[in-house]
Amino acid sequence: MNATAPTEPADQGDIAALAKGGRTNMFGFVLRLAARIPFMFIAGRLYGAEALGIFAYALVVIEITSLICSMGEKRGLAQRLEESDDRPANLVFDAMLLAVMLSIIPMLILWFAPILLYPNGDYSDMDKLLVFAIPAFALTEIVLAAQAYRYDIATTVRARAVVEPWTISIAAGAFFYVGWIQNSGLTMAYLVSIYAGLLVGLWSFLRTYGLPRGWRPHPIYMAKLVWRAVPLATADAVERGTRLLDILILGWFAGPVAVGIYWAAQQIASLPQKLKTSFEPILSPVITKNLKTRNYAAIAQQVCQVGFWILAAQAGIGLALGIPGEGVMGLFAPEFVGGTGALGFLLVAEVVAGTAVVSEAVLVYVARVRNLWISISTIVFQALLTIALIMLVVHLEYGEPFKAAAAALALAISLGLSSLVKAWLLGRILGHPINNWRWALVWAAGPAVVVGFAATFLPEWAELIFGIPAILLTYGWIIWHKGFGPEDRVLFRKNLSKSDG
Repeated sequence: MNATAPTEPADQGDIAALAKGGRTNMFGFVLRLAARIPFMFIAGRLYGAEALGIFAYALVVIEITSLICSMGEKRGLAQRLEESDDRPANLVFDAMLLAVMLSIIPMLILWFAPILLYPNGDYSDMDKLLVFAIPAFALTEIVLAAQAYRYDIATTVRARAVVEPWTISIAAGAFFYVGWIQNSGLTMAYLVSIYAGLLVGLWSFLRTYGLPRGWRPHPIYMAKLVWRAVPLATADAVERGTRLLDILILGWFAGPVAVGIYWAAQQIASLPQKLKTSFEPILSPVITKNLKTRNYAAIAQQVCQVGFWILAAQAGIGLALGIPGEGVMGLFAPEFVGGTGALGFLLVAEVVAGTAVVSEAVLVYVARVRNLWISISTIVFQALLTIALIMLVVHLEYGEPFKAAAAALALAISLGLSSLVKAWLLGRILGHPINNWRWALVWAAGPAVVVGFAATFLPEWAELIFGIPAILLTYGWIIWHKGFGPEDRVLFRKNLSKSDG
């Protein structure tokens, strides 16, 4: 694809739609944070680091498998709905049927070979039920993507930020006191939460699209659908794999305690990650619309706009969670405080990864194969670097928390390189530079760091209750006045246009 495209600016309706999704996502972040705190406390203090490590390793396998079974429809569905004249409900049900069919194979494999989920051999028959999360996870991805195509991000927030996290928190606490479930409490709580989120997504989906009519799935069409989705599905699995590979490697080179500490830090760091991943569904329909008219200038503007919103938000959240990191990790239990270093590197990783995510949102349509090779190269480099750094920690005879920090550092370096390469490639294709950086981020971060450092002298409870809001308010006030222009402030302004209604 060449760069001889029209240079019309981005349509204000598109910017309004992206801004509306951004506002909803930021509200969703607050809900996730509120819901994640009780789960951190329950999982860390009731179940402990070792049980968390065993659970986290199994979860990695389940989530990667589920993403593959969803066949990239989180982003590919928008393009099929945009290009096809068929009844939308029929197209979505094609994807749902395919996801269920593909899920059967890994479910059977993992059921009869549970050692792949629990390599230490510590599992029960109830723990094996975790395999039933695979089709539910895949179906949730598809129905939420369908809703996002209609610019409905609120359903994603309800499912992912309210129902799932609160369900797993309540269920984990309740199951701990039920004797016959207690040892599998985390597994069963996760399973319940995934199906609760699926029900929320299905309810909104059926109200929006209805049931299919004249739906006749055809084997040849389904095979073509699989073939077309392979690059997207692989890219999704690789992208998610970069966040999960380190847990797999830790599981091989360290004990469950190190995995549990790392997973705990990852749960904190994944909060700002949701800001960028939840922009992907709302970006897809906007991008596919502009691709049809070859309006590459608008696409570049939207990518840079959303990229800066994500970068600005993640930097502030990263500072607010990272500076009082010991107190944040202590929410799990005192034994998790050693994961503070891992938390810091993971928060940095999420900030530097933002550019790669928004760039990939376009690359999956205009350069699928090249994007896929970059993603594969990234995860291979990350694997080698993670092993090398962990082996260095072993050689220096440091403890388990240092192994977790080494894995997090490898992730940050790998994602930073991926962002640079993907932004460069997208800029060449579109004929317009992709750059999310603004120096106002430095001006905002400096005073926020000073405020955060001062908060560390407070008692731990006060550091968390007063320090985190103080850091966010300081950073937010400066970035608003020094970094946000009129085109950015639409993110916080309602009723800009009909698209935002």
